[in-house]
Amino acid sequence: MCDREAALNKKTDETSPLHLVVGAEGARIDRHLAIHFPDLSRSRLKALLMEGKVTLNGATITDPSYRVKQGDEIEITLPPPAPAEPEPQKMDLDVVYEDSDVIVINKPAGLVVHPGAGTPDGTLVNALLAHCGASLSGIGGVARPGIVHRIDKDTSGLIVVAKNDKAHQSLAAQFEEHSVERSYLALVWGDVRQLTGTIESQIARSKNNRKKMAVVKSAGRHAVTHYKVLERFGPPGGAIATLVECRLETGRTHQIRVHMAQLGHTLIGDPLYGSQRKRAPATLPEETRTQLEQFPRQALHARTLGFEHPSTGEFISFDSETPNDFKTLINSLRAIP
Repeated sequence: MCDREAALNKKTDETSPLHLVVGAEGARIDRHLAIHFPDLSRSRLKALLMEGKVTLNGATITDPSYRVKQGDEIEITLPPPAPAEPEPQKMDLDVVYEDSDVIVINKPAGLVVHPGAGTPDGTLVNALLAHCGASLSGIGGVARPGIVHRIDKDTSGLIVVAKNDKAHQSLAAQFEEHSVERSYLALVWGDVRQLTGTIESQIARSKNNRKKMAVVKSAGRHAVTHYKVLERFGPPGGAIATLVECRLETGRTHQIRVHMAQLGHTLIGDPLYGSQRKRAPATLPEETRTQLEQFPRQALHARTLGFEHPSTGEFISFDSETPNDFKTLINSLRAIP
């Protein structure tokens, strides 16, 4: 950067104007602003231009293609974040970590991450709006939590959420680059014979059931899951169930559930990808058989989550304890003679 070109040292989540004196001419103003205000996304900067929130030498400019000249003085006025559409709803949250950039939540099974069809409220987003309050500086100009990944309603475990544009961009890029560390515990039917393995396929929405994802030969999204057998339950050579650690290289919808079904070992309790009814041998103790056949959700828990902090650059990692319903089922399986 030239000596004359400098943005004032202000955080872009504040509402005070941001100033910039151009040191070299030739670049489009939208690209120039993106370079010097990286905390704001390109879409956010374009919206500010179109809304008349950017001035050039004191006059409003709305043309993102204008090429700046040396000595041009640019000022951006950041309006206060607009209220989010979902209503804040106070809920008890298991907060694993929180600072001004991110919040890591240990999500219980049964909680939907984001409002949608059939679930307009009572979601994690509603709870975060109430919990975070004024610490949400705005994602794209709206005071809302930045959801960069999701876990299914009936999957428990760790999820990270961005609290500002800079954190949102950083985390989204890390997920896109597959540099985020994620491991899951999965309890599946049957005896997974290979101790370790990798499942690689393309996944797309099922043509037969729009609620399901399916492995396809083409026109799907590349998906890679690495798995490791942690424990088998039942007689040697004929385990009734297997506890598996799954590490995601990619993060597609229902990826682990689809990949384990592809392997021939559907998750216990998963009503979408494999029926658990009448799968437990009649020789099992009645209590164990009932627990297996009536486990109320897919036995999947997001145990480990690690990522590079958006501001410090430090790699931070978190672990979540196995939830009680999962523990109870595992202990019951360990008691099989």
